[in-house]
Amino acid sequence: MSFFNELKRRNVFKVAAAYIIVGWLIMQVGDTLGPALLLPEWINSALAFFLILGFPLALFFAWAFEMTPEGIKKEKDVDRGESITHVTSQKLNGLIIAALALALGYFAFDKFVLDPKRDAELVSTVQQQATEARTEPAIDASGPDDNSIAVLPFVNMSDDAANEYFSDGITEELLNLLAKIPELRVTSRSSAFSFKGQNVDIPTVAEKLKVKHVLEGSVRKAGNRVRITAQLIEAGSDVHMWSETYDRELDDVFAIQDEIAQKVVTVLQVQLLGEIPEIAETKPEAYALYLQGKHLYTQSDRVSTQAATDALRAALEIDPGYAPAWVALGRVQRSRGNWGEINIHEGTEEGRQAAIRALELDETLAEAWALLARIQWVYDWDWDLAAGTVRTALMHGPNDAQALETASLVARTQGQLDDALKYARRALAVDPLNPFIIRTLALTHWMRKEFEECVNEFQRSADLYPDRTGSKGNLAFAKTWNGKPEEALSLAEQEIDPEIKALARSLALQALGRDDEAQRAIAFVIEHASDWLAYQVAESFAYMGKTDQAFEWLEASYEMRDGGINYIVGDPSMEPLYSDPRWEPFLVKVGLLEAWQRVQAEYRGEEF
Repeated sequence: MSFFNELKRRNVFKVAAAYIIVGWLIMQVGDTLGPALLLPEWINSALAFFLILGFPLALFFAWAFEMTPEGIKKEKDVDRGESITHVTSQKLNGLIIAALALALGYFAFDKFVLDPKRDAELVSTVQQQATEARTEPAIDASGPDDNSIAVLPFVNMSDDAANEYFSDGITEELLNLLAKIPELRVTSRSSAFSFKGQNVDIPTVAEKLKVKHVLEGSVRKAGNRVRITAQLIEAGSDVHMWSETYDRELDDVFAIQDEIAQKVVTVLQVQLLGEIPEIAETKPEAYALYLQGKHLYTQSDRVSTQAATDALRAALEIDPGYAPAWVALGRVQRSRGNWGEINIHEGTEEGRQAAIRALELDETLAEAWALLARIQWVYDWDWDLAAGTVRTALMHGPNDAQALETASLVARTQGQLDDALKYARRALAVDPLNPFIIRTLALTHWMRKEFEECVNEFQRSADLYPDRTGSKGNLAFAKTWNGKPEEALSLAEQEIDPEIKALARSLALQALGRDDEAQRAIAFVIEHASDWLAYQVAESFAYMGKTDQAFEWLEASYEMRDGGINYIVGDPSMEPLYSDPRWEPFLVKVGLLEAWQRVQAEYRGEEF
């Protein structure tokens, strides 16, 4: 008899199969029960070691011994005519079948029951690490960290001044590329571009942006040739650490940006955890239109935003697979709907579909996830979904200022005010001069009843942007809540927007006891802006103690899906409504009762 047949006769193969299947089951059960029983992590390693050690012993036992009616005997002591290995074989078949059934059952249970829970926990852990361990930019007075950098607008050196869109676009794309490196803290566009055209020295810029390094340069575009000069500066000493000039064909513009990013990482001696990301490439003519569209969008007037839409659609006609252009188009159309330039429902839906299309092409685009989360937050009122989406955005772009700000807004709406403050501060660390983020931080302090801090943030915004719409009105609003209505009224009179001015005056006048004047101010808002300030009108009536009118305007804001509803859970203006029997049913209707209860528990210092 051959050795192979002897192995079969002695059931060695079946013992091996049964051992492997049962061993796998033991490991899976151990992996599941270990954490539940709070066993140390080395338990599973020890279990695997002993199972592996036991395998050759099991094979040796199957070869050298045999089960008989009288018990276990050495195989050499069993007469072949009395051997019952065929009976043992049938029993092993049953054991193998039973073990396989158990293994398949466990596999199905693990795949369809445990896996979704485990995946959710894993994603939550990864996202928490991405947003806490890797996105904790320094914002205190100790100074900027070594890997902080701002990319200033590259100067347009082209003969045609109209090519400024190209130099601005190259700057922004390079900035975005560097921002994808988690180990770098890169100041966002709005803050970096606030110095465009200003004759400000590098140390001053770095101090305001709280960065240690500055990248600046110039772009000259002529026909199909482009010359890009870049230089990296250590801000404190104003010393040039590196500079380079790239003179290439326009087709090589993507490689140039990749090379600059590589050089920045090398010079700063950044210790990377992964590969340096590369810029998405497209056809040069599509890229030029894409940069035009983004440039026009920043002009923010109706004509420019329409032109931005046209340019981005033209870029996508040339290259429908260029994901960044889909994100840009989605952002423009959502904003145009929000600003009343086009139908809000159509603009929002086009923005949503553009973000989804971008993610179909590249699921790692943090800006696309952030755009989708913003729509889910402000328009869909699906706050749980928005929270999950923004966590995904932060997983792919832990330093993305828009994603961080959106995370703050979503947390605030869900009554998680500590998280809201944390995200707002991180967003401001990345984009310290962004007036929208400053406002988000200020209002988070307001909802936490930290009125002095609210005043400080709005004062900073007013100092930075004294002529900006809402600058004086927001500060007046904060001053009233901080117990200084006289100062607030004086500031409100300086507000340039008539509707915001009227709202700020109404609050201050009410605090001063000048009820009739406060009523006239609100009447002006109702006459001129009730279609987009319905929630603010409800706030004013609630603050005055006119509960019927307050609920009337809350219902109006609900019907028109006013974004102000997102503030309701921690809005101090609404406190006079809390005892009204209509209050909690309204919160149930908008899906925010639990969030409001969480905030109230936090105010009382209780666990929720």
